[in-house]
Amino acid sequence: MAKRRIIILGGLAVLALAAGTVAVRTAGFAPKDIADGSDIRLAAAPPYDLDAAVAHLSAAAQIRTISHQDPAENEIAEWDRLHGWLAKTYPAMHRAMTRTILPNRTLIYHWPGSDPAAKPIIVMAHQDVVPVTEGTEGDWKYPPFAGTIAENAVWGRGTVDDKGSLIGLFEALEALAVQGFKPKRGIYLVSGHDEEAGGSGAVAAATKLKADGVRALFTLDEGSVVLRDTPVINGPAILIGVAEKGYATLKVTANAPGGHSSMPPPETGVTTLARAVLAITEKPFPIEMRGPGAAMIDALAAHKGGTTKMAVANQWLLGSLVKREVAGSPSSAAAFHTTIAPTMLQGSPKENVLPQSASALINYRIAPWNSSADVMARAKAAVGDAPVDLSWVKPPNEPSRVSSSSSPGWKYVVAAARADAPDAVVSPYLVVAATDSRSMEPISDDVYRFMPMHFTLKETAMIHGTNEHMTIDSFRRMIDYYARLIATSAG
Repeated sequence: MAKRRIIILGGLAVLALAAGTVAVRTAGFAPKDIADGSDIRLAAAPPYDLDAAVAHLSAAAQIRTISHQDPAENEIAEWDRLHGWLAKTYPAMHRAMTRTILPNRTLIYHWPGSDPAAKPIIVMAHQDVVPVTEGTEGDWKYPPFAGTIAENAVWGRGTVDDKGSLIGLFEALEALAVQGFKPKRGIYLVSGHDEEAGGSGAVAAATKLKADGVRALFTLDEGSVVLRDTPVINGPAILIGVAEKGYATLKVTANAPGGHSSMPPPETGVTTLARAVLAITEKPFPIEMRGPGAAMIDALAAHKGGTTKMAVANQWLLGSLVKREVAGSPSSAAAFHTTIAPTMLQGSPKENVLPQSASALINYRIAPWNSSADVMARAKAAVGDAPVDLSWVKPPNEPSRVSSSSSPGWKYVVAAARADAPDAVVSPYLVVAATDSRSMEPISDDVYRFMPMHFTLKETAMIHGTNEHMTIDSFRRMIDYYARLIATSAG
């Protein structure tokens, strides 16, 4: 009896200690190393004609700078048309900045600063857009390349991704030039010609800038937004991409004798391939609470409070619950592990012929704590001694490094965003897709991915989809944001 009492008392003591630890950790929990930019004194955005700016976005959306997977299908004259239109539409900016057009049609603009010792800034937005899926043109409310202004928005392919940013930057720089702005810190605008098809233009631009001795304080490109209905808090958050996942496509090939389908062997190349693909996908990378995704959860949970804050603050006890929650949907889980997505299959050229070679492509988006070597090793372990070959379709893009969320560059980016969304939570974010900005890492202290549009989760579905459109309100916010950011960080 005494022994049982001792056990019960010991258990109660452990529970009391655990409860006390939970309470203390919850009370003192706060996200680490996330500056709010409150020490930055913002410059005001200069005046400009919003109606004219909207008309300019409409005109840009009508220029068909469509990047096809096969570059031979691109209409290069459309890029030249865009360049001529930009020069004509933004004369003050073109007088203030030098323009370099690379042979591939990527643009580099430079506005020299008065202080040669000050690191310049780089702002980015790409020129190209994705095609409209053949046969879906009729699903659009307005023709996808008409640049229609209706319902308080500009409609058309690329109005959000990424001509909205491109024209917003040009409008901001033009307004600053007209006002007589004289930067102390140099300004570079880099506009890749093929972000939607690999980003070779940004690579070429970075190579040139590096050769010119450029070392930037920060780079800003597309990648995230102000999300109005952010999960966890169900409210607005300024989500600034501090990193992006790597990109790799694995080819799995099963070779076989082939033959006539009327006399199949016990296992064909197709079944061998199917087993291999299933083996790989059935060994997913684990959910891990680390990196920018974990930093985002910390920031959102600290704001949310209650049991959410308690769970995130006490992952030593409740970590499995937190992992289960973030793994609840593909969109949230993607920030916490390397993803595996079989996308393409190829086999016999005819239905009654056994293929001599069957292959599958598996696309990976690699988390910052993994590498392409980890991906290959995991795939090889999964297939074991199966008679398949594994190879990369092309050299993988490794994950980007993680930029600071407390550096001077971060503070400028955040301060300019908070001016437009003062009540929003500020959080780092992991961009799960790819941007041109990754190419600027060798020449930039920090690289950030953020567009100041206010979106809901539902509205993000139109990017690369049907009925893409930029609201006039979002476009106004973008111009003001870029003008404030440039004037403050370079002024």
